Amino acid sequence: MRVFITGGTGLVGTPVIAELLAHNHTVLALARSEASADAARKAGAEPIAGSLTDLDVLRASAAKADGVIHLAFSNDFSSPQALARSVAEETAALTALGDALVGSNRPLVTVSGTPGIPGRAATEADPLPLDGPVGGRSRTVNAILGLAAQGVRSASVRLPRTVHDKGNGGFAGLLTNIARQSGVSGYAGDGNQRWPAVHARDAAVLFRLALEHAQAGTAWHAVADEGDAVRDIAGVIGRRLGLPVQSVPPETYGPLGPIFAADQPASSAHTRETLGWTPTHPSLLADLENLEP
Repeated sequence: MRVFITGGTGLVGTPVIAELLAHNHTVLALARSEASADAARKAGAEPIAGSLTDLDVLRASAAKADGVIHLAFSNDFSSPQALARSVAEETAALTALGDALVGSNRPLVTVSGTPGIPGRAATEADPLPLDGPVGGRSRTVNAILGLAAQGVRSASVRLPRTVHDKGNGGFAGLLTNIARQSGVSGYAGDGNQRWPAVHARDAAVLFRLALEHAQAGTAWHAVADEGDAVRDIAGVIGRRLGLPVQSVPPETYGPLGPIFAADQPASSAHTRETLGWTPTHPSLLADLENLEP
C-alpha cells in the first residue's frame, strides 16, 4: 500500500514507518518542519509539507493514498484551554481525512486511549469516555469509526497510558520529567492505581496489522502490560534518578490529574487472538531501567 501517515516522526510514528517499510508498503509522511521532513526522509518516507491545520493538504494526501494512519497530536497539556485547542485541531484534521476516504473502502486507522472501567480491565468492546479532559477525542474517534457506514474501513488502535522506548514516553515519561524538575518521584494518591503499557515497537506492529486486516468500525488494544501500579513505576524512576519516592497531590499533573489518579488496567486478549498480535519487546518496568540518572 501507499500509506499516508501523520505524526510519523514521533515516538510511535517512527517505528510505524519502519514497520510499514519492512512489510513492503511505501509511506508519505506529514512533516510540519524541515527537521521533520529530514527525519522522514532518513526513515525512508516521502515527506509531505504541512501540519494538522492544513486541511487541504490532509485531504489531498489521503485521496492519493491507499490507506491512512493518523498519529499526530500537539500534546499540549499545560492547561485545560490548551488541551481543548489540541483536541479541536485533531478533530478538524481527522474529519478532513475521513471525508477524503468516503466511499473508497480504504483504511483509516486512528489512535485513542484505552478506557478506564471501574473494577476490571477494559476490553476492546468497552466504550470510550465521552466526558473528562479527553472526552472530545473520544467523540471524534467514534465519529471516524462511524464512517464504516460510508465506505471507509476505519479502525482505532487504543494506546495505553504509557507507550515507551528506552524508558521514555507516555505517562511514565511525564512522571520522569516531573521528577527531574521537582526532585521527587511522585505518584497520585496511594499509588495502587494501575496503568497499562506497551513498547512503541510493539504498538507499531499493531498499527500495521490494523491497516492491513482490521474490519471497518473496529477498535483494538495495543496493551502489552495489563496494569502496573503507579507506585511501582515511580519507584523505578526514583531509584534510577536517585530521588525520593512519595505521594503528591493529583493537581501536580494539571488537567491530567484525574486520569493520573484513576485505576485503569486494560486487556488485549481479543486483539491478540483476532489479529495475531504478540508483543515481544521489554515491559515498562524493565524498560525504565534504561533511564539515565
